[in-house]
Amino acid sequence: MPHYLRSSDEAIVTLKNYFGAQYFGQIGIGTPPQNFTVIFDTGSSNLWVPSSKCLFSVACYFHSRYRSSRSRTYKKNGKSCEIKYGSGSIAGFFSQDSVKVAGLIVKDQSVLLLDLDFRRFQLGMLCQRECRYNMVQQGHVKEEVFSFWLNQDPDAKEGGELVFGGVDPKHFKGDHTYVPVTKKGYWQFEIGDFLLGGHSTGVCEGGCAAIVDSGTSLLVGPTPIVTEINHAIGAQGIVSAECKQVVTQYGDSIWDLLVTGVLPDKVCSQLGICLYDGAQYVSSGIETVIEKGKRNGSLPADELLCTACETAVIWIHNQLRQKGTKDKVLKYVNDLCEKLPSPAGESVIECDSIAERPNIAFTIANKTFNLAPEQYILRTGEGLSTVCVSGFMALDIAPPGGPLWILGDVFMGAYHTVFDFGNLRLGFAEAA
Repeated sequence: MPHYLRSSDEAIVTLKNYFGAQYFGQIGIGTPPQNFTVIFDTGSSNLWVPSSKCLFSVACYFHSRYRSSRSRTYKKNGKSCEIKYGSGSIAGFFSQDSVKVAGLIVKDQSVLLLDLDFRRFQLGMLCQRECRYNMVQQGHVKEEVFSFWLNQDPDAKEGGELVFGGVDPKHFKGDHTYVPVTKKGYWQFEIGDFLLGGHSTGVCEGGCAAIVDSGTSLLVGPTPIVTEINHAIGAQGIVSAECKQVVTQYGDSIWDLLVTGVLPDKVCSQLGICLYDGAQYVSSGIETVIEKGKRNGSLPADELLCTACETAVIWIHNQLRQKGTKDKVLKYVNDLCEKLPSPAGESVIECDSIAERPNIAFTIANKTFNLAPEQYILRTGEGLSTVCVSGFMALDIAPPGGPLWILGDVFMGAYHTVFDFGNLRLGFAEAA
């Protein structure tokens, strides 16, 4: 198998690492180029940025907007488009312009200009007309391949590297193991048996569909399987963990405040857990914990603790009405905490127990790809605010697209990944 050694016929993009969970790079659009920070997302097929018409969005206000009037190479298309993602949808219109990537000017690149709200900038790399194909067709690179190295150290100066037209030998060990792409349109392939602590689980023994996605931070899989994995590694739902923490540390205080007549919607603010009275959440019951998470995605740690406190207050207040004793009520509430789902399927784990957790492995092309607990458990925060998050997240994708595994940055950080679109295959080698 060729190694696609680095040459002058390559474009190399240095990536920045955001908390070890997302990787960004710089591009320019137009002549002269207008600079943008983008996510190089293998799970998306379009390059899109906010346009000058994106006026009524907070995100547009804080980020650069593309202004076609400033570019000498802009070509109007005008065709409208709406794209739905797992986290929402975007809408805009197509155009063409020159795109500057790693010092190379790619001409007549299709660009989707957003005129509505958006969450992030993406540079997708799937379709025939996208940047990688144009680089080859216009003679900028020779090999029909690109490769990722993602640095999992969030404090490192260099967050990662994307090479168009080759690979960087200093970022992997040994040879790549190649597997064919089984479904065009996505970088989809087949994985085999799933191993937990070196033992076969029988999961995917007959083969499972998977994609490699640089735009997904974690390892994503069907709920029943991910639930078993997180149980085996001692992880639990984020909201569940926060709820238990509230009951353990503040249960007695919540009880005492409610008994003395403090209104339920004032309890958490009096304890200093919430920075507001919280009435808007308490009054609508337990559904707010779940629905708020679904609406906004992952919640910050302090907001999760506040939400968990408000939930515990509701439960304790309801049990007080039924004349329950304090010990029985707090035990009942702690049991209820177990049932709380995480807003976006994430789970947390005790940071002190990471070394005790088992290795987890995927089988690809009959070869085992191990992930050590230090690789599949992510640390965020510092000191007492440190939180350790399981790298496995539950997400159920309905047929015909699913069920599907998504091997995101957790996997790509451990294994240097080659996307060979000339031969429709993927290559994996231990990252260095």
